Amino acid sequence: MTKQDTMQPVDLVVALALAANRSDPSPTYSQLGQRLGLSASTTFGAVKHLRRSGLLHPGTHEPNTRELMNFLVHGVKHAFPPLFGREVKGVPTAHAGPSLNKLFEGAKPIVWPDMHGTVRGTGLTPLYPKATELPKRNPAVYALLTLVDAIRSGQARERNAAIAALGKVLGSDAG
Repeated sequence: MTKQDTMQPVDLVVALALAANRSDPSPTYSQLGQRLGLSASTTFGAVKHLRRSGLLHPGTHEPNTRELMNFLVHGVKHAFPPLFGREVKGVPTAHAGPSLNKLFEGAKPIVWPDMHGTVRGTGLTPLYPKATELPKRNPAVYALLTLVDAIRSGQARERNAAIAALGKVLGSDAG
């Protein structure tokens, strides 16, 4: 019997990296991995999963932004539900991240736990282990991933703001 080869959270991070860097339409797996702190084999597997799921155009590294938005709006919170922890120091995400923090000033922050973090808030397990490195390693992907966290973990107001911001960046509306 064939084993079901399903998408992993890191696959979504690779899709966001490809969407954030559309000016480089065909990075090598090694280049893509370096941008995210992943191995070339991990990025290869992610691209394979993304193509199979229709989130990349066939045979390319180009995101299918319509399908990506559709997945982010309707599927991400079910495929990768948020796992909250206790109050900790960490890296701001969701409504506390760089794209939404001005809209939600005064709201209790959500953070990816990190002992070197600058903000105290409710801990949210990130979609991939090196997410806390993104603000320095790849700020554009960091901003997109925090919007995804707002969709995964937020109330209607935060989700709607995140969906609108993602639509502007990706150049696509939800399907």
